[in-house]
Amino acid sequence: MPGVELDLNEKLRIAMLLDELGVDVIEAGFPASSDIDRRAVSEAASAVSRAKVAGLARARRSDIDAAVEAGAHIVHVFIATSEIHMRNKLRMSRDEVLNAAVEAVEYARDRGVDVLFSAEDATRSDPVFLVEVYKAVVEAGAGYINIPDTVGVATPWRMEWLVSLVRRSLPPWVRIDVHCHNDFGLAVANSLAGVRGGADGVQVTVNGFGERGGNAALEEVAAALHFLLGRRTNIDMSKLTPVAREVARLFGVQLPPNKPVVGLNAFAHEAGIHVHGVLQDPSTYEPMPPEAVGNTRRIVLGRHSGRAAVAYALSSMGYRAERGLVDHVLEMLKQHAPRVKKVSQEMLEDWVRRYYEEAGSLGG
Repeated sequence: MPGVELDLNEKLRIAMLLDELGVDVIEAGFPASSDIDRRAVSEAASAVSRAKVAGLARARRSDIDAAVEAGAHIVHVFIATSEIHMRNKLRMSRDEVLNAAVEAVEYARDRGVDVLFSAEDATRSDPVFLVEVYKAVVEAGAGYINIPDTVGVATPWRMEWLVSLVRRSLPPWVRIDVHCHNDFGLAVANSLAGVRGGADGVQVTVNGFGERGGNAALEEVAAALHFLLGRRTNIDMSKLTPVAREVARLFGVQLPPNKPVVGLNAFAHEAGIHVHGVLQDPSTYEPMPPEAVGNTRRIVLGRHSGRAAVAYALSSMGYRAERGLVDHVLEMLKQHAPRVKKVSQEMLEDWVRRYYEEAGSLGG
């Protein structure tokens, strides 16, 4: 993520959180790029209890050597297959790219590791050439292949079509992943479409952190797979929110309050109709139980609050929600909420105190 630098201890802290969360593969770094990444892969591979650790490598022997020597369980080899990348970045022909991919996979397999192969910019590649490359690297020994939407230009219907094409073209034992970027806000939708098309795994990042607009968010993909598609993963869903917030803290990034699944407002309710419904039956206005993803329900008081929310708040503070008190607090909310923006418990306490003081004066 641009502007964020993690030290070794922070990388290892995140790796352990992911292992405890139940992810299957942790890509812990690009060993050829820096000593920190090399050590992160090495130490993560030694420390995790269940996840496999992957090390990233270009289709170069030196990169593969660095990943293998760091102790990666899986070497993630990549090379671009789109015309724009081959022509302007790699300056290689199709045949040269195909040969480089095959040679890199064969070399990595000879080094005794599992190989995950990515065709960078797959969604802007010629599908015929893309399938040719994937077939060739599988024959060379790759057990995993990845279909990346490198610049986030896929649509869900295109992603489903492309994954299904690749799935039909490869042996059933080959694992297919999708890797989606969020430049148009479609990373999660495209990931789910990839699963519908036959993908076995989804490459994600916590909170969607990543280059440019980011990647498919782990917590959103996991929740959607579980609650919408009925797909089960190894993720401990109850840890999603704590992990997301801890990673945000380590990144020094404030999560938006309306962040789906793990945000502060993901299960917050203010509008009177919504609060009344939720207090009767949470499923009326919640798509999943907050505790199922480690989050909590909040009833927020503001200008849009109704009697049910005020009564709930007063009761939770230990007051009897008598009609006069509820009416008084509702009037205070209408007067003050637009100005103060956030109604605190201290303000509520003050309004309650003033109500009883005034009631006492009138009664005297």
